Amino acid sequence: MKGSTHRRCYCRDPHTGKPLGKKCPKLSSRKHGSYSIRQELPPREDCTRRSFSRAGYDSLKAAQADLDHIRALLGLADTDDPEGMALIAAMLEEVGDEKSPLPDVEETRRRLKSGQDLIGRLTVGEWLDLWLDGKRIRKSGLSRYETDIRFHLKPRIGHHRLDRLRVNHLSDMFTAIADANAEILEQNAQRRASVEELATVPWKGLDNRARRKVMKTAIDAMPPFRRVTGPATRLRIKATLRSALNDAIGQQILTFNPAAHVELDPVRKPKALVWTDARVARWEQTGEKPSSVMVWTPEQTGAFLDFLAEDRLYAMWHLIAFRGLRRGEACAQPWSETNLDDHSLTVSAQLVQDGWEVETSEPKTDSGFRVVALDDDTVNVLKRHREQQDADREEWGTAWVETGMVFTQEDGSWLHPGKVTDLFERLVAASGLPPIRLHDLRHGAATLMLAAGIDVKIVSDTLGHSDTRITRDIYQSVLPQVGKNAAEATAKLVPLQRKTEAEEAARKAAKKAKDKAKAEARAKKKSKRKKPRK
Repeated sequence: MKGSTHRRCYCRDPHTGKPLGKKCPKLSSRKHGSYSIRQELPPREDCTRRSFSRAGYDSLKAAQADLDHIRALLGLADTDDPEGMALIAAMLEEVGDEKSPLPDVEETRRRLKSGQDLIGRLTVGEWLDLWLDGKRIRKSGLSRYETDIRFHLKPRIGHHRLDRLRVNHLSDMFTAIADANAEILEQNAQRRASVEELATVPWKGLDNRARRKVMKTAIDAMPPFRRVTGPATRLRIKATLRSALNDAIGQQILTFNPAAHVELDPVRKPKALVWTDARVARWEQTGEKPSSVMVWTPEQTGAFLDFLAEDRLYAMWHLIAFRGLRRGEACAQPWSETNLDDHSLTVSAQLVQDGWEVETSEPKTDSGFRVVALDDDTVNVLKRHREQQDADREEWGTAWVETGMVFTQEDGSWLHPGKVTDLFERLVAASGLPPIRLHDLRHGAATLMLAAGIDVKIVSDTLGHSDTRITRDIYQSVLPQVGKNAAEATAKLVPLQRKTEAEEAARKAAKKAKDKAKAEARAKKKSKRKKPRK
C-alpha cells in the first residue's frame, strides 16, 4: 500500500496570513520545517478509504523509521487474512487518532496470534472482573476472591493498564494499606475513648442529658469501628492477584507476573497451647488467652463432655473431640455413610458457610474424602443418639423434616454451622472451663491421638490432612505430661557417672560417719598419750 514522507513548514504570508506551504523560501534549508508521514490503510467494511498520518518529525530519518514501523505492523497479517488486516488497520487508525505511540511489532504479533486486543488497553480492574466471571469454584472461594478484588485490588490498582502493571505499583498498594491501618486504629481509639467517656456521664439531670446528647452526636459523626487489614489478609490479597495474573500469562496476555515479586512480612501462624493450671490461673485473673488457639487437657475435655452428658447434640461434641471432624463435616454427615456395625464412618460431604448462607459441598481436597474408624464408646454414643432421633421423629410426626443427617435440629432439619459455633461457645462459658474455639476440639483430638502413641500417618489420615507435616506442625500440641515423659526418656539414653540425689546423700552420710569415727579414734589415741605415769 502507498505510503510517503514529506516536509512542510507552518510559515504564513505576512500580508495575507495564508500558509506559504511549498512556496516558503526557507524550505531549501533541511533544518527548516518538519517531516510528516502518510500511510494508506486497508479500507473499512463499507469500502471507504482510511489512512495513518502523523507530523512533527525533526528529521527524514525519524519519519522514515515510523513509516517502516507501520508497514511492518501491516505485514503481520497475511494477504489471505482479511480479518487480521482489518484488526491491524483499526488499531493503527485508533493509534493515529489518539496520537499514541506505535505498538511494538513482536507484542502485536503475539496478541494477533492469541486473539487478544491489539491495543492492549485492558485495565487491571477489567481483567479481574473477567477472571472472576470465568472461575468455576465453590461459592465460598468466589466470595473470598470477590472481597479481595472489590475492597482492595480494584480501588487501588484497578485503573492501571494490565500490561503496564509493575512491582512498584503493588508495593505502593500494600504501603497504602498499612497507612490506612494506622488511620483506622487511631479512629477506633478515638471512638472507643468517646464511648467510654459517655458511659461515665450520669443519665439524670438536664445538664447531664444535654451533655450526653452532644457527645452522642459527636460519636455518630465519627467513622464506625473497623477492622484493620492484617498480615494474613494482605498475603491472601497478594495470592488472589497472583492467581489472576498467572491466568493472564496462561492466556498470553502478559509475560510477567509482578505479584510474584512483591515482598510482604511473613505471617506467623498462632501456636496451639494447652490450658495448663498456670495458664488457667492467669486467664481467671486477667481474662486473656495466651494464644488464639488453645487446647484442653484430657481432664478438661472429659469434664466438658461430662457437663454435656444430657445435651441433645452430645454425640456430635463427642465425635469432634475424639475423631477430629471439622464443623462442616459433622453437620453434613449422613446416616447412609455411618456404619456403626463396622465401627466406621465415611466423610464425603461438608456444609460450607458463605456469609450466613449455607450450601453442601464436597471436601476441599482428595484427602478430605476419608474413612474414620470409631471406637466402641463412640459407636455406643452414636447408637443412643440414633435411638433418640427415632423418638423425636415419632414425636414430630408429619412435621419431621427428613434430611438423613446424623446431627439435626429438633425437627430433623439441617444444622446451621454458624449456630453450632454459637451454641458451643455458650456451652463452654456455662461449663466454667477456660475458653476454646469449636475448631480447637479438632486440635485437641490430634493432640490426644499423638499423645496416645498413634502413628502420625494414621492421625493425619483420620483428620483428612494432605500431608503429615500439617498434623505435626499445626495440630500437635504437646501435653505437659507427654513432654515430661519424652524428656525423661531422652535423658535415660545418655549414660552418666553422676550419682542420684539419694545415692549422693548416702555417700555424704557415710563419709561424715567415717570422718567422725576417725576423729574419735584420733582423740582417743591422743588422750592415751597424755595419761601420766604412776
